[in-house]
Amino acid sequence: MEWLDRLYLFTVLDAVGLGLLVVSWIGSTIIIENAPKSHRSTSEIMAGYRRDWMRTFVDRDPRIFDSQIIASLRQGTAFFASASMIAIGGGFALLGNAERLRGVAQDLTLESDPIFLLEVKLLVLLLFAANAFLKFVWSHRLFGYCSVIMAAVPNDPTDPKALPIALQAGEINITAARGYNRGLRSVYFGIASSAWLLGAEPLILASLVTLLVILRREFASKSRHVLLNGAPDAET
Repeated sequence: MEWLDRLYLFTVLDAVGLGLLVVSWIGSTIIIENAPKSHRSTSEIMAGYRRDWMRTFVDRDPRIFDSQIIASLRQGTAFFASASMIAIGGGFALLGNAERLRGVAQDLTLESDPIFLLEVKLLVLLLFAANAFLKFVWSHRLFGYCSVIMAAVPNDPTDPKALPIALQAGEINITAARGYNRGLRSVYFGIASSAWLLGAEPLILASLVTLLVILRREFASKSRHVLLNGAPDAET
């Protein structure tokens, strides 16, 4: 079967569902990371708290509490990186047993897709898992950079180098958190992409629900309301 013939196996709804999935994934990141200052996202509000953390860190003695926080953040990224690797391995295992997966999908939907379609759907899920893995690994490394920079902050709060170095650590911390959040969104939409195994309509529904859940958590959640009370300015 030629590649052009294989493309005809996809319906218009399949194309719409896949396009909606990708647009929702990329669009949510753009919206969250470039929200107007009048209505900041939860991630941007937390960025302000991270900068304040580094300012407070300069005067804290001892600084064991701060090192424990960084260690816990690195543990979180390491956990999700490991989980992403397991998901990638499981995805490749499913590619080798697409026929069995075809039987499960047929039992659920009463339809039987060609093996090629199932393999493409699994590859989409694998791409999301791979992207999540790369984001979590980079985030883990950046949190490591942040810990090293924090260790370079002079113990004397009056040292002119103390605050500038601490603020550098804060910006690296924010960048690491951004990568971590992007990895989580890849996980969310990767899970949504698995609905494609049931058909184009479930994929469209899963993409929309995932997008709405993410945006609600970033812009309309109770936790955001709590964080917003007394939140520091975005760029201070």
